[in-house]
Amino acid sequence: MKEIVAIIRPNKMAQTKEVLTALGFPAMTAHRVLGRGRQKAIIGEVSFDIQKPELLNEEGTMRYIPKRLISLVVPDEDAKLAVEAIMRVNQTGQIGDGKLFVCPVEEAVRVRTKERGEDAII
Repeated sequence: MKEIVAIIRPNKMAQTKEVLTALGFPAMTAHRVLGRGRQKAIIGEVSFDIQKPELLNEEGTMRYIPKRLISLVVPDEDAKLAVEAIMRVNQTGQIGDGKLFVCPVEEAVRVRTKERGEDAII
């Protein structure tokens, strides 16, 4: 099994969820997060008004940019499909498109039924 962790733009969350559900990956965890890449969160990179002054830093930059972090666990053979789907939805070619991480998962257990392995994630 593989865990796919994706950091994406907030405005891409609904479409990402729809595509993953259509491909048979309806289960995921999502978080609202703040972060930035190497470009130090230049204000011109975001397409929304900045309402929270604590996000602002020196002139022309932000401390952090709001993002969404999604995590899903899939069978090994489905990892490539899920990664490609997330990339297709989220790739705009602009700075800030996000990051994907694929990590091995040693074990999964469904608490309610005690199912283990892939049975616990499907």
